[in-house]
Amino acid sequence: MPAHRTTHTISPADQNETTPTQQSSSTITPSTRRHALQHAYSYDCDTQTDETPTSHTFVLVHGAWHGGWCWSRLAARLQAQGHKVYTPTLTGLGERSHLLTPSISLDTFVDDVANLLRWEELRNVTLVGHSFGGLVISGVADVLPRCLRQLIFLDAFILPSGTSTFDTLPPKVVDNMTATAHKNIVPAVPPPPLNALGLHASEDLHFVGHRLTPQPLSVYHSTLRLQNPSIGNARPCAYISCTHPPFKAVDTSREWARQQKDWDFRELESGHSAMITHPDLLARLLLELAD
Repeated sequence: MPAHRTTHTISPADQNETTPTQQSSSTITPSTRRHALQHAYSYDCDTQTDETPTSHTFVLVHGAWHGGWCWSRLAARLQAQGHKVYTPTLTGLGERSHLLTPSISLDTFVDDVANLLRWEELRNVTLVGHSFGGLVISGVADVLPRCLRQLIFLDAFILPSGTSTFDTLPPKVVDNMTATAHKNIVPAVPPPPLNALGLHASEDLHFVGHRLTPQPLSVYHSTLRLQNPSIGNARPCAYISCTHPPFKAVDTSREWARQQKDWDFRELESGHSAMITHPDLLARLLLELAD
C-alpha cells in the first residue's frame, strides 16, 4: 500500500496484474468489546516465516440485503488466479435468513467475520467491505487488526465510533424505514428495487432475482463503539468509489475517505454493485491494491 493518498480511475479498458509481497506478525486474542463475549479459542497469527507468499487471502463482506452469494462472480475470477477467497454471510441474511432476530446488532456482524478469521486461521487478510459492509470491516479491524493486511472499502459506508446509521438520517426517513420494517414478524427493512442498486442488465436481474432478504432493523439502531476510534485501526486502508453512476447514499463517506491523506482512493467506472456488474474490472483493481 502506498503511504500517501492517490486517486486513479479504472475503466473497462484498463489491464493490470499484481503479485503479493507484504507480511506481518500478530497474536490474536478474544474480543474485548462491551458485550464481553468469551471465546475459548484464540489464534496465533504469527506470519514470520521463510516462505514467500504466492497468493492473497481475501475476505469479502457483503452489504445490506445481500449474502455471500453476491460475490460469486468476483470470487471465481480471484480464485482462478490462485488466490484464497472467503465470502461469509452475515447473521439473518441470505442463506442464514432463518436466524433473523430482533437482537442482531453490528457487533453480531463483526463476530460473524472475526470468528471466520479465527476458526479458519487466516492471516495477511485483505478485508473488503461493500456498502453497509464498510461498518462491519471497521469493527473487525478494531478487534483483530494484526490479522489484517489491509482494508478496502468498496463504495462503502464509514461512520465514526459511537454513531449509528439512523443518527445520520433525517427523522422522516428513519420513521418511514421503521414503520416499513415493523410490517414483518421480526422488524426488518425490505430490499429496495434492483435498479436502485445499479442493476439493469437482464442477466444481473436474473442473478440477483429473489435472493435479496430483509435487513435487520436493529443494525441501523446499533453503533460500533471502537476501542481505537481511528477507522482501520492503523492498518492500510483504501476506498473504491463507484462512479457510473455514483451511489448518493455513500456521498459523505466517499468524500471523507477522499480527504484521508494516508488512504489510497480509487475510482471504478461501474455502478454500486460492481462485484455483480463488473467483476473483471473489480478483480483487477483489488489485486492492484492488494499488491
